[in-house]
Amino acid sequence: MAGRAAEPEVIWARPERTGRGPKPAYSRADIVAAAVRVADADGMDAVSMRRVAAEIGCGTMSLYNYVPRKEDLYELMVDAASGEYDLSRGPSGDWRADMLHVAREARGILHRHPWVIRLMTTGYAFGPNALRFLEHCLECLKDLDLPGGVKMELIATVNGTVMTVVANEIALAERARGLPWSEEQEQAVRGAYLMRQLAGGQFPRLAAVFAESGVEPLDAEEVFSRTLRRVLDSFVTP
Repeated sequence: MAGRAAEPEVIWARPERTGRGPKPAYSRADIVAAAVRVADADGMDAVSMRRVAAEIGCGTMSLYNYVPRKEDLYELMVDAASGEYDLSRGPSGDWRADMLHVAREARGILHRHPWVIRLMTTGYAFGPNALRFLEHCLECLKDLDLPGGVKMELIATVNGTVMTVVANEIALAERARGLPWSEEQEQAVRGAYLMRQLAGGQFPRLAAVFAESGVEPLDAEEVFSRTLRRVLDSFVTP
């Protein structure tokens, strides 16, 4: 196909800009920052080479001198988000606490940049910031008596769990913004409907669960932490 490289390329192995000429007017970081701003404001569907070029004030074709493919732009964007982890906090000696801290940081990043959930694949997991993140996690897990490959599975499982939780949180928040009444009113109506269904005797096990725990709103932070602890414990429980 015209314009395609004859062999696979890795964006990180390419120079900042191809071709000769005067000093580049923009850096790769400028382009990625613009793409992230567009995605944060209007979602991934708004991210195009034309829109990003307009954001930084250059021609669309000029942008391809810096980033040859849209897929490369996506990879750069994901790695930029990975750069928001605060890795200055060294291992505490408690690997569970350290990984829970990482999970909370990931949750914050995904809420700031929800488009990452849509883009994230293992193919984008080895940019410079992602590698620093993985090295940090492995350092936190250094005293855990598991093979290296299993530790990598642990990190991937934590990330996958966080993405699932955040995707649900984002969907609920978007739904709530579209309601013509308050979220509290919505939940009250749904709770009343649920209790009527449980009172009919068709769902005795569900009724027993809700009789024990009630239908009060859950503490999202506590549920998140408890879920991640169970995920972490699963790697050391026979």
